[in-house]
Amino acid sequence: MHARHGRLAAGFVLTALAVLLAVAAPGAQQPRRYAVTGMVLEVAPSRTSFVVSHDAITGLMAAMTMSFEVRSADALADVTPGSTVTFTLVVSDTAAHAEQVKVVPYRSVEQDPLTAYRLALLKRGRPSAAGMIPVGQRVPDFRLTDQARQPVSLSQFRGKVVAVNFIYTSCALPQFCYRIANHFGVVQKRFQQHAGRDLVLLTVTFDPARDTPEKLADYARQWKAQPEAWRFLTGTADDIKRVCAMFGVEFFPDEGLMNHSIHTAVIDRQGTLVANIEGNRFSAAQLGDLVETALKR
Repeated sequence: MHARHGRLAAGFVLTALAVLLAVAAPGAQQPRRYAVTGMVLEVAPSRTSFVVSHDAITGLMAAMTMSFEVRSADALADVTPGSTVTFTLVVSDTAAHAEQVKVVPYRSVEQDPLTAYRLALLKRGRPSAAGMIPVGQRVPDFRLTDQARQPVSLSQFRGKVVAVNFIYTSCALPQFCYRIANHFGVVQKRFQQHAGRDLVLLTVTFDPARDTPEKLADYARQWKAQPEAWRFLTGTADDIKRVCAMFGVEFFPDEGLMNHSIHTAVIDRQGTLVANIEGNRFSAAQLGDLVETALKR
C-alpha cells in the first residue's frame, strides 16, 4: 500500500484485508460496500487477486495502491495490467473482497463523432489490427531514429523496462499529445535514479514528414528530457506505420493536423508487453505505479 505519490510496498505484502480492517468501524453488523475505480497493475497467476492503483474511495480511504481478493478466478477473466476497472469492495468485520469487476472501455469524449467513426473504421479495416501484440507476448524488435539522429532499436534495451507512447509535435489539443508527453515527464522525474539505467522512455511520432530529428530535439528540450533516458523517435512512413500497428495506434491527416488514437505501453526487462493502455483517462501517478511494478519484477 502507498499513498499515490509514495513507494509501492515491497511485494504488496499489505493486502486489502489488513488495511481495511484497520480502518473499518468496530462493531458493524452488515458488510459495507464501496464503489472503486482504478488502474490494474498486476493480476496474480491464480487470478484470485489483483493489484490496483485506485482513486480515493469515498467514505473509506485516500487514493493508494492495494491488492484485492476476489471470490472466483472468473471475476478477473478479462482483466489485464493497464486496464481501467470499476468494482464493488465488500468489507465486513473479518474479511474484504472485490466483486462485480468490470473493465471500462476507453471512449474519447473530446473527439467529434466523425473522427471517432473514422478511427474505428481504420482499426477494423487494417489487417494488423487483429495481429496487434497482446499483453503477455514478446514485442518484436523495431529500429527508428532518435532526436540526435542516432539509430535506436528496441532490442538494445533488453534488461531494462521500456515505456512507449505516441505523439506528434504539432498537436494543438492539450488533453491529447501534451497530456501523454507530460505523463512521461512526471515518470522521468519520479524515477530519476532509474532513468537511463534500467528504465527507458520512448516517444514515437506518427507524423514523420514534419517531425524531423531536429524538431523532436526541440520538443525534447521543452520537456527537459534526459538524452539517455527519454528518446524521441521518428523514421520512414512505413517503419512508423509498422510500429504504430504493433500497439494499435491509428492515425490519419486532417486539414494539416492529425487525428489519432492514444496508446501507452509498458514492456518488461525480457521484452514482454506488460500493458497497453488505451486513451488518456489515466493519471501520471497511475502510469508511474505501473512502471514501478514492472521495475520490481
